[in-house]
Amino acid sequence: MLGLRFSEYIPKDGEGTPFERLFKVFKELLVHTSGDVSEALSWLTELDKEYNLTTDDYGIADFIEDLKKKGYLIEPGDQPGNFTITAKMEISIRQQALEDIFGQLKKSKKGKHDTKFSGKGDEFTSDVRPYEFGDNIENLAVSESLRNAQINHGIDDFKLTGKDLEVHETYYQSQMSTVLMIDISHSMILYGEDRITPAKKVAMALAELITTRYPKDTLDILVFGNDAWRINIKDLPYLQVGPYHTNTVAGLELALDMLKRRRNPNKQIFMITDGKPSCIKKGKEYYKNSFGLDRKIVNRCLNLATKCRKSNIPITTFMIAQDPHLVRFVDHFTRANNGKAYYSSLKGLGEFIFRDYKNNKKK
Repeated sequence: MLGLRFSEYIPKDGEGTPFERLFKVFKELLVHTSGDVSEALSWLTELDKEYNLTTDDYGIADFIEDLKKKGYLIEPGDQPGNFTITAKMEISIRQQALEDIFGQLKKSKKGKHDTKFSGKGDEFTSDVRPYEFGDNIENLAVSESLRNAQINHGIDDFKLTGKDLEVHETYYQSQMSTVLMIDISHSMILYGEDRITPAKKVAMALAELITTRYPKDTLDILVFGNDAWRINIKDLPYLQVGPYHTNTVAGLELALDMLKRRRNPNKQIFMITDGKPSCIKKGKEYYKNSFGLDRKIVNRCLNLATKCRKSNIPITTFMIAQDPHLVRFVDHFTRANNGKAYYSSLKGLGEFIFRDYKNNKKK
């Protein structure tokens, strides 16, 4: 059975109210327990006994009451103690994931994705140019324009004309459609290592990033085991590993189908996995092979990688494993797609995905 290991919790000075301190720990526990409130509260109670998280004036019962009053938990009247989390709690969990993984990020009203072309965009470059009719006045280079006016007209007869104005050069911006594939095969918790929790935390952070900072972008999420199916953003905290093999082909086929429905010219696939493809579907039957790399399964994967390349859809694979034979497979897969691959530890997974999301620009 997969266990959890916790270090001593030491609150920082000025970290907030007793509710806020418990709330942060509770949200982390909800991610580990896949949204099981009762189990998360049991863990919180045990942690409280060991590390004195509560005080004489504020206990676990007070915390639960505040969760209900603030709209984070629902307790059916006919089933006391049977708590479920609300949409407000789901959003709060995603926001914490974003803060934990991309803590340096600040929300912005603007923001899409840079391309290499300069023009009427919204991201400043270091260059300025003379103002042209139709340029956005918000891009006015004030210091340079005032300097030109002083040089052209002097201080005594100071005036600012259209010929004095300069504007910041900007980058064109592009919208992006992303499909995030998450492996939920049994190997994601194999050998006692919890790989699914970091994967879904990254997915929640990416979802929150896109919906808040890049609202014109789209994010579709799918999971794949023996089969592949779409999930909603709100389903992420409840995601669990199943007794599945790894049908990467089904995941890629569904990802392509999702992207066909998106009108953005810029499309990409992110795939988080830790194992080799070990399953495909032939008609209504499954063909499975967990031992080594099966040529029949591998060829189907490589064919889809090539199909994505011809459709200008790069695949970035985040491999949470570094076995030599798996590395060779991912290398062949990446070459077939002309995409990218990262062999990431669980700790660095979020930073890799964020950096690649920002840098994947359509040329």
